[in-house]
Amino acid sequence: MQISRMVNFHKVMGDTTRIQIISMLKRGPLHGQAIAGKLGLKPPTISHHMSKLKEIDVVRQSRDKNTIYYHLNEKTLQALAMAVTKIGEDEVKQDFVMAEEEKSAIIRNFFTHTNQLKTFPAQRKKKLVVLEYMLRGLKEGEVYEEKEINEHIKQFFADYATIRREWIICHFMNRNDGAYKLNPKEMWLL
Repeated sequence: MQISRMVNFHKVMGDTTRIQIISMLKRGPLHGQAIAGKLGLKPPTISHHMSKLKEIDVVRQSRDKNTIYYHLNEKTLQALAMAVTKIGEDEVKQDFVMAEEEKSAIIRNFFTHTNQLKTFPAQRKKKLVVLEYMLRGLKEGEVYEEKEINEHIKQFFADYATIRREWIICHFMNRNDGAYKLNPKEMWLL
């Protein structure tokens, strides 16, 4: 799960009223008027909170004639709430550390002698090795603009958008307002 999604979840949930709404919806669907009445708030205030909860897919709505009912999406709530504790525990992680010889063989197979990526690997284990290799030259703690990241990736592979996306998905890097920064190695899925 992307770090930005986890951060957004915690920002949205960092509100007493929203936590109260989640607590009420755990007992079953409710309409906005009922929630407003129980919390002593006005319906527009409830609508505001519901829109925030819907943005992160924790609450869904259904219509019954003229009444909108809100339902708790417990599966998403649980996944987002547990995401921080699961960082670094992806199913991709192995019980063993890949030998340097195996990594070197993957790099030789997927890169030309001029360091151009021949094809992007489909197998997850090989993809992670290739993505890590392409991080060479980027410095930990330094913030990079998207244009700089694109230029760095173009040294290896023309499809820079795919590589950027994979770096974020695999927790090699995070993006905030168009700025990219390497994550600590402990977060990487290797």
